Amino acid sequence: MKQYNNPDKTQWESLSERAQIERSTLTDTVTNILEDVKENKDKALYKYASLFDKVELSSLEVSVEELIAAEKEVSSELKAAIVLAKNNIEKFHNSQKEATKVVETMKGVECWRKSVGIDKVGLYIPGGTAPLFSTILMLGVPAKIAGCKEIVLCTPPNKEGKVNPAILYAANLVGVTKIFKVGGAQAVGAMTYGTETIPQVYKIFGPGNQFVTKAKELAQQQGVAIDMPAGPSEVLVIADETSNASFVAADLLSQAEHGTDSQVILVTNRKIIVNKVLAQVKKQLNELPRKEIAEKALENSRVVYLSTIEECIEFSNYYAPEHLIVASEKADDFIDKITNAGSVFLGNYSCESAGDYASGTNHTLPTYGYARNYSGVSLDSFVKKITFQKLSKEGIQNIGNAIELMAEAEGLQAHKNAVTLRLASLK
Repeated sequence: MKQYNNPDKTQWESLSERAQIERSTLTDTVTNILEDVKENKDKALYKYASLFDKVELSSLEVSVEELIAAEKEVSSELKAAIVLAKNNIEKFHNSQKEATKVVETMKGVECWRKSVGIDKVGLYIPGGTAPLFSTILMLGVPAKIAGCKEIVLCTPPNKEGKVNPAILYAANLVGVTKIFKVGGAQAVGAMTYGTETIPQVYKIFGPGNQFVTKAKELAQQQGVAIDMPAGPSEVLVIADETSNASFVAADLLSQAEHGTDSQVILVTNRKIIVNKVLAQVKKQLNELPRKEIAEKALENSRVVYLSTIEECIEFSNYYAPEHLIVASEKADDFIDKITNAGSVFLGNYSCESAGDYASGTNHTLPTYGYARNYSGVSLDSFVKKITFQKLSKEGIQNIGNAIELMAEAEGLQAHKNAVTLRLASLK
């Protein structure tokens, strides 16, 4: 991890840069994949399974037999853990339901807003080096609560053409309607355009690498909504004299092991903390099965020393991390100062892993600084807000003249006439 001692604010922009590949190459590659899927549909998906996943598939859809077999392969202990997490996620997301509230803006004029589930949603679940079955809970649970009628899931298969059994168990548990063995940008393309096997959806959810993120970005231009821009995982940890260095190191490594393009940032106002944390990072890193991945991520990661805790928070708000850990016994004192973060973890015992799995909050969060203007996934992400209004005879009489005057001033005579005729009928 590169170290920076009291960097000037003019350096903050460069310190906030994330790892990325050459943009034109990325866009061209993903565009070609999407066009191929649009034109050749299932044929293209089988081709990319062979090319990228190194497997010759006989079927794209996961069968009932595979779901039954998968359930038997998952240990009872893991099942219990998944159910515990699902219950907490349900509890937290159920609390986000909004009761319909009718507002009388003027006598005889009633307005309200109703939440309606998006009919068809697509969930992208990364497989690759880490099968993220926890993401299924984060997306499938609120989708069911919202009342989405069709929940399609795409995830890459392994070289044997199988999907991790925990992924299948979690998907079946939350009520996913169809599961497909398709990964990467091609999965986004399939859910965007639809193929002979995979249905087109109205909104696509889920994290992924830069190829998946670019594919989602391009899908928006085709009329399909997405949850948010979401790329490689990242965490920023603010540490002070009350931090536990071993905890901080563990939190940094928990994100670094996600992928080689992940990024972790340590920001502190105590130089002694830097030495303690880096010593722990070195020690714990050697014990990790995914050591090589974490090491690569750490090459693009940073330690930033600033004079005060207030500057640390200011830097964090500038960086706008996906995950922010305030590793301090005084964390509650800083809540109101935090303005840009996907999800915040307060205190020495609030590890980011809790939010990743079982605390109840959603772990599908904005990365790459998008936490400045995007929220993480919530129940609201799976619904549309439809407004209603109902005018009585008294209502149209109370606001009719104002509508007529405004419509006429804008030169929209038909708008005015729609009111005039109604008012005339009441005389």
